[in-house]
Amino acid sequence: MCDAASLAARLGPELTAKIHTLGELVELAEREGVSLGTLAVVEAQAREGKSRKEILDGVYAQFDHNLRALELGLKSGRSFLLGAVGSDLVAAGEGALIGDRFINNALVNTLATEVGNHEVGLRPCAGTGDSCPYTGLVKAMQQEGLDDEQIRCGMALILKIGSIFRSGKQTTGCNMEGYGAGAAVTAAVLTELRGGGPRQVARAMVLALSPTIAVPCTPRVMVSGLCATHIGGAILVGNLAANLVLRTSLPVDVDVDVMIAMAAKVHVDAAPVITNINHGYLLPYFKKNASVDAFVAPSVREHEAEEVSRVLEKSREEVRRMLAAARPLTQCLGDVVVGGSSIAVGSPTNMARIAHALAKGSIRSIDIELTSDLFVRRAINIPAILMAAVTGAKTDDIKAYRGIFDHPGLKDLPVTVTRIEEPEVQRIRITATEQSVYLDSRNRGGGRVGLVAAEPSLDAAVAAAGALGIQLAE
Repeated sequence: MCDAASLAARLGPELTAKIHTLGELVELAEREGVSLGTLAVVEAQAREGKSRKEILDGVYAQFDHNLRALELGLKSGRSFLLGAVGSDLVAAGEGALIGDRFINNALVNTLATEVGNHEVGLRPCAGTGDSCPYTGLVKAMQQEGLDDEQIRCGMALILKIGSIFRSGKQTTGCNMEGYGAGAAVTAAVLTELRGGGPRQVARAMVLALSPTIAVPCTPRVMVSGLCATHIGGAILVGNLAANLVLRTSLPVDVDVDVMIAMAAKVHVDAAPVITNINHGYLLPYFKKNASVDAFVAPSVREHEAEEVSRVLEKSREEVRRMLAAARPLTQCLGDVVVGGSSIAVGSPTNMARIAHALAKGSIRSIDIELTSDLFVRRAINIPAILMAAVTGAKTDDIKAYRGIFDHPGLKDLPVTVTRIEEPEVQRIRITATEQSVYLDSRNRGGGRVGLVAAEPSLDAAVAAAGALGIQLAE
């Protein structure tokens, strides 16, 4: 409840002296023993020079149009991309999507709001995409019969977080709109509604943002159906994040400001690249408007119509190549990989196993080069690489993994670990008394290794991998 009558006067000077980040507001809310939603209202009072009632009324008023659009989506609305999904779900009855009543209502409302968006438009925050889960949450709170002031404080928290994504969104990208912003807001609101403190709210937001990083937008906003799982996923991911924080001891160390800043940076840098790839596959499936296409040359329209078959044929050949390289169904899963990642640990370990098999005599030194994303995960992959290089241990040898730094063969052995910028690269050099080994390879998922060059020879490395049962990749 927002019951801090004198808080605004006391904190006013501090809140107006500088712009507080979300992480700083979390610290301030913890210090004062108030919820983040309460502090969002207090900050608005101080910055806008308005009373508490004026802020709460103003917050509610901003949702007025969007709530009307939601009602249209629940009743008679029909979207050119989502059809009548809102009224379909209403007709399906309680629990149409998920057993939890509140979350089901939030999902149905969110999808209905998007239908309303395609009928009468929405008031956007970062975009109209995140306005859908925002509005769906607000309506779900109303349906749950929550206290009006509690709802309005929840709305204030929604808008406070949403305002950051509104500023951070510079190009197309659902990670800063419907999916990312929606998931973060959902996590924050649900964590607070369920009794979580400011620090828990921040941790839930970090968890919710993680799977949304770099998710594109444009290719789906003109393709039937795809948007539904993005904005609906925001509710589900946010709910999962809130429950993980509130019900488990899951460690979450990343500061919420760091996560939001990264999301915005990835959004700007990656969106054009990702969107360009998506266009190559999904553009033929974009919805058309016959009245608009009448202005386009017939040859262009004919070419676009042919693109559907071309893209489908191309995609099937690409999938066929993947299946040709796949293992039989009864041997599909690879070996157990300690350390938690088949690509970050399994592949480098198997590289080192190949090197160990080729080396002869006593090992004099080991030099390891890892691409940046492997280097930053060296805490989990270096123990595995060393156990394989020194003892030949397989990826499933947990005893060797945990005990490698106490192994006699590693004692006083010179080891270097170097970061390189070239993507996917993992290299190892084992200097030995009788035969030294050098492998230049590429990191691959499932514990696979892509061999590029080798000493004493590439053929010997390929043969060693075959003898060890290590799957090589192109």
